Amino acid sequence: MDLTNATWRKSRRSGSSGGNCIEVADNLPGVIGVRDSKDPSGPALTFGPTAWRSFVAEIAKRL
Repeated sequence: MDLTNATWRKSRRSGSSGGNCIEVADNLPGVIGVRDSKDPSGPALTFGPTAWRSFVAEIAKRL
């Protein structure tokens, strides 16, 4: 999966001190990218839109 044109963003809740943050790219058609903000050139996970919605909904239940 080519994520060269991905526009990565952190959560607004991420602090400026780094920590355990992820970045999400949702500007590519049909795929959502997720990567570790501390290792932007490292590996990224990709999700289809349906899988991403399920993932986010499950996390929201636990907060």
